[in-house]
Amino acid sequence: MGPTASGKTQLALELVDRFPLDIISVDSALVYRGMDIGTAKPDPETLHRYPHRLVDIRDPEQNYSAGDFVRDATDEIRSITSAGRVPLLVGGTMMYFRALMRGIAGLPGADRLIRAELDAEAALLGWPAMHGKLEAVDSQAAARISANDSQRIQRALEVYRISGRPLSEWHAAQRSGAGVSPAGFIKFALFPEPRTLLHSRIEARLATMLANGFLDEVRGLRERPGLTSGDPSMRAVGYRQLWSHLDGEFGLDAAVERVRVATRQLAKRQLTWLRSEPETEALNPLEPRVFDTIVTSVQRRLDASRAE
Repeated sequence: MGPTASGKTQLALELVDRFPLDIISVDSALVYRGMDIGTAKPDPETLHRYPHRLVDIRDPEQNYSAGDFVRDATDEIRSITSAGRVPLLVGGTMMYFRALMRGIAGLPGADRLIRAELDAEAALLGWPAMHGKLEAVDSQAAARISANDSQRIQRALEVYRISGRPLSEWHAAQRSGAGVSPAGFIKFALFPEPRTLLHSRIEARLATMLANGFLDEVRGLRERPGLTSGDPSMRAVGYRQLWSHLDGEFGLDAAVERVRVATRQLAKRQLTWLRSEPETEALNPLEPRVFDTIVTSVQRRLDASRAE
């Protein structure tokens, strides 16, 4: 687990070269086909040599929820272990990790009509005002959600309008559908230090994405019939800002700066999640011997498993 641009993929590939591991992607954007450059998806050659499960399994017009991930990841874990190999879960979508290990409430599915209504209201009032509406019906959820986090505000209001029950009430209800026991995991969290180096890596990766045609990728997605800026796939960092640029809301330089700021904010949120994750071995991926540290821990667990 780790924030964006922290080097998770490279470490994963090195581990696969060393141990009998199969990679399961834990990334809410990599599930979508056609979203390659802006997600830093491994290139086709890498995916051929190191297959990643749960990559390119949805079209961007389709929804993919934490519940979908729990179901799919649980199936993949069982498939990998039944073949005598070990699952290696890699990614930065912390909600997916937590849902897999702790279970998830049986929330109502998405409703495109209600989402369209909420988007129309937000276009008139702004998302901070929509946050105020959420606070009126679910103060607990509103306290956890930023007034500018449009995706989470929309989802919380959507759940309330579909079910008549606040999202916080659903979360407080008995959880069901946990895929696997958390006791079976060895958890590594990457904390790049100093933080300025992580910011430098974010800057460098964004520059590479733009040079490789990120804007053209968004332009092509924008031309797909049925895909809108309100779809969850297009709310991914980078895609949302460049789509708005193509809509004429602001210039390219301003859009790139917004992507840069949003990516840093994403990394900060990911690190906050990681600090609250129990029984996790924290590592600095920028230290020279981080791979050896992980190898030692994995080898110790594999040896113990064989001895049982």
